[in-house]
Amino acid sequence: MRSLRWAVAWMCVTFTRGLDPEEVFTRYGAEPAQARLLDWDTASDLVPGDSGDGMVSLLRAGRLGDWAFCVEEEGGIGFEEETLAELSRGTETYSVATTEGIDVFQYWRNGECVEYFEPGMEHTRPEQTSPWWDRMQETLAAHEGEDAGMAPAVALVLGHLGITLDDAVLAGPWPSLTLAEDDAPSAPSGHAWTNEGPIPPGTLEIL
Repeated sequence: MRSLRWAVAWMCVTFTRGLDPEEVFTRYGAEPAQARLLDWDTASDLVPGDSGDGMVSLLRAGRLGDWAFCVEEEGGIGFEEETLAELSRGTETYSVATTEGIDVFQYWRNGECVEYFEPGMEHTRPEQTSPWWDRMQETLAAHEGEDAGMAPAVALVLGHLGITLDDAVLAGPWPSLTLAEDDAPSAPSGHAWTNEGPIPPGTLEIL
């Protein structure tokens, strides 16, 4: 986990098949033309101080193989259902988030939530057999006491996708911009929860 320190603190990361960074920003509700190619340290300076105007997230996106990633610091736009519905439209998206008081794993396909749970929280365990739940529990248990946060969960997803996004890779120059939470996608019409497991917060309709 020493090479995934970026995934320990408050963060959210999404992985979407087949998109380019510009389309990722668009689906987050950002303007791709505002992105600049910045390294990690320089990009971090884009986040304003506590201005009282609401949460502003730093988004850094790129493409590794068949997968586009978007790492978000100091925000949670990337685990909201509206954003994930947009990201996964016509494709598939994985999301791993750790914020103050909640850790979440999600898998979305073509605008619908296929899997949602909070690792370690038994009451969120899907009722259907879930290999992701079991693998996630085993992985996090193996690193218990290491102050690793959700880095083991991110490592598990990265291994599944066959890509590398460690500290060294993320430290390089990637398209970067800031986005206010108020500018993120609004709730899509007709969205429905399709699993038999726990319903994610804010779900609009249950089939």
